[in-house]
Amino acid sequence: MMTDLASFHALAALDLGPMVPKPTSVEGGQTEASVTLATHDGGRVEIGVWECTPGRFTADRSRSAEFCHFIFGQVEMTHADGRKVLLGPGDAINLPLGWKGEWRVIERVRKLYVITMG
Repeated sequence: MMTDLASFHALAALDLGPMVPKPTSVEGGQTEASVTLATHDGGRVEIGVWECTPGRFTADRSRSAEFCHFIFGQVEMTHADGRKVLLGPGDAINLPLGWKGEWRVIERVRKLYVITMG
């Protein structure tokens, strides 16, 4: 059995479609867009690209873990314990199953993500 290999180019310029209101936005009237690039394991793993405008939103990873690699923009992540981390182009973060916190998008941000359902 041969395994298919997929490659994705120019992710910073990839058309993600129309921006829509972000449901968990708590400040800034944020909008977001995303494109799924691939799924694996019967949909349990999703790889995609996501973009969001400045503002703040809450995040709850109670049902999934997420790895993020930032392509452009800048965010400040606040963990439930109050720790903050600033992330920008070339940085990555792993949000384990059960992670809760807040994102503050400082500059319009785009990330490559891998979500694994718990």
